[in-house]
Amino acid sequence: MKRIAIAAILTASFGANAQIKTPALSPLGEVEQTVGLTEIDIEYSRPSKRGRTVFTDIVPYGEVWRAGANKNTTIVTDDHLVFGKDTLKAGSYAIFIKPEAAKWTVYFYANTENWGTPEKWDDKLVAVKVEAPVQSGNVVETFTIGFDKVEIDGAHLTFAWDKTHVSVPFKVINGPKVEASIKATLSGKPTAGDYYRAADYYVNSNGDMKQALEWMNKSIELSGENVPFYFLRKKALIQANLKDFKGAIETAKLSSEAAKKANNEEYVKMNEASIKEWSKK
Repeated sequence: MKRIAIAAILTASFGANAQIKTPALSPLGEVEQTVGLTEIDIEYSRPSKRGRTVFTDIVPYGEVWRAGANKNTTIVTDDHLVFGKDTLKAGSYAIFIKPEAAKWTVYFYANTENWGTPEKWDDKLVAVKVEAPVQSGNVVETFTIGFDKVEIDGAHLTFAWDKTHVSVPFKVINGPKVEASIKATLSGKPTAGDYYRAADYYVNSNGDMKQALEWMNKSIELSGENVPFYFLRKKALIQANLKDFKGAIETAKLSSEAAKKANNEEYVKMNEASIKEWSKK
């Protein structure tokens, strides 16, 4: 989206002085991804295979590569990313890669203003270095960077070109932001939905289930006579997490009744499956 706006401005500015435009062999690409509460943006030029042998010919093994073509590939993150034991602080970085047959070393480099690889590599500018195994997969014609296995607390940064696929897992830090949001919201005039969302977050992040149950009960209390079936379903799941299977079954039955009234067969089936499972406990 940013590039479209810039292109429109440039077109209007140059007018009569416009130059001949030709398509780029390695066009600029951009991928934006929200992981948890963290916003990540990657910009890179995307070369294509075009019948060539990519690794060893276009990109030699054992040499630092710009992770694309033309200008540096860059990543911008508005919060920390955790790669294993190493933390990449919020900011802008260039991505460089040293490919080998069995593994890739991915570098997050603090200087983003190089065209291609730095003329003089400076290890002090390497913010984080990560090694990841190479996997073989279907042929990818155009070099692609993306995100996979996106969860509330992390994802995999992926690279694919030709038959080479590399996946680099990382985590994000949601806790302090979410806890601050919960505290601020619940100390004001919280709604049933606010209590539900707080409880739901604790369920999804393996938080304090007793606290989640307390919030869930509050959300049901504030809902009045027409408690949403998914509120009851969430309470049943929390009770099951707390090993209160008898209570979970009773709540699941209430959820099924409410779901039937709402013509939601999916929740009816989920509750029936859970009741069958929990009855064996």
